[in-house]
Amino acid sequence: MNIHPTAVVSEDSQLHESVTVGPFSVIEAGVTIGAGSTVATHVRISGPTIIGENNTIDSFAALGGAPQDIGYKGEPTELIIGNENLIREYASIHRGTVKGGGKTILGNKNMIMAYAHLGHDCIIGNSVIIVNAAHLSGHTEVADNATVGGLTGTHQFSRIGTFSFIGGGSAVSKDVPPYAMVTGERGQMRISGLNKVGLRRSGMARATIAKIDAAYRILFHSPELLHNEALDKAEQELGGCAEVDVLLEFIRSSKRGVVKRTKKS
Repeated sequence: MNIHPTAVVSEDSQLHESVTVGPFSVIEAGVTIGAGSTVATHVRISGPTIIGENNTIDSFAALGGAPQDIGYKGEPTELIIGNENLIREYASIHRGTVKGGGKTILGNKNMIMAYAHLGHDCIIGNSVIIVNAAHLSGHTEVADNATVGGLTGTHQFSRIGTFSFIGGGSAVSKDVPPYAMVTGERGQMRISGLNKVGLRRSGMARATIAKIDAAYRILFHSPELLHNEALDKAEQELGGCAEVDVLLEFIRSSKRGVVKRTKKS
């Protein structure tokens, strides 16, 4: 292992022999780090935390700290991080709480930019981008391939759908539907369009994107239809397309309600 002599690594941690730890970093008891991962200078990782392979953790990041929850009483909850994540300077990710399932989870191939924060019991999928100084409150769920813009905050228990794109400086208080581009302050967040650029870049077929677009028009551009009527019509006309089914299920399962379209749309 390439551990700098000024780093402090607990004997009760488990680091693969290929892990690099930079100057003045602290790896506490209960931390496991997989092959090929790099911990830069002045990083603190508390346990119980499991970090997978080929992750890069930049300077002054703080991972696995106790949750900021007044009900937390020191229980041994966990932070679980997958593979090939890039966690930049001053980012912080806290462990879970017992009442929230006991785990904060970060999947694979995510980019967590500088000063971003992931609160307790957050569940982040794969290939997600959390931009500078975005703060995700406890229990926030972010699905695969979503982007959360800089300086954005989320309400507890918010859900952010797959391939959605949240503009910088937004305040998320309702669920963000899959494939949507959204922006706005608290209580004023609106859908501004479909994230067609992101969908095309992912390699999604144009025919599939067209079906998602058609579903959006039914769901968010049909003022003559009630909520359930729009869902039923979209399912009747476009159901069976896996991507559309994901959208319909997301909306039906929402407990906070979903962000709507702009009045000009």
